[in-house]
Amino acid sequence: QVRLVESGGGLVQAGGSLRLSCAASGRTFSGYTMGWFRQAPGQGREFVAAISWSAGGTYYANSVKGRFTISRDNAKNTWYLQVSSLKAEDTAVYYCAAGPIRSLGYSGSARGYNYWGQGTQVTVST
Repeated sequence: QVRLVESGGGLVQAGGSLRLSCAASGRTFSGYTMGWFRQAPGQGREFVAAISWSAGGTYYANSVKGRFTISRDNAKNTWYLQVSSLKAEDTAVYYCAAGPIRSLGYSGSARGYNYWGQGTQVTVST
């Protein structure tokens, strides 16, 4: 059974940082693109960032570019999202996802991902 488990969320003051982790198990993810999405209350799921299997390519939503950094450790089947300079509008449930997406240009759509975690809450206080 494939499982993706997020951790690292919490309550943080505006301007602060967190490191989110996503640990995957149940299969190998060779060639898979890994992504992060988020969903704020009453809003749809929003793309945040993605990283290619080789980690040679990354892709970010404009709203987080320069503040968030995605990375991965393939040996551990784990990927990360360093979130910094947090703003109130970053408050959301953050989900990790994995999918056989060949080009990062297509990584912004949730439809490309076939495995999802259960989410971790990030709350930014002002």
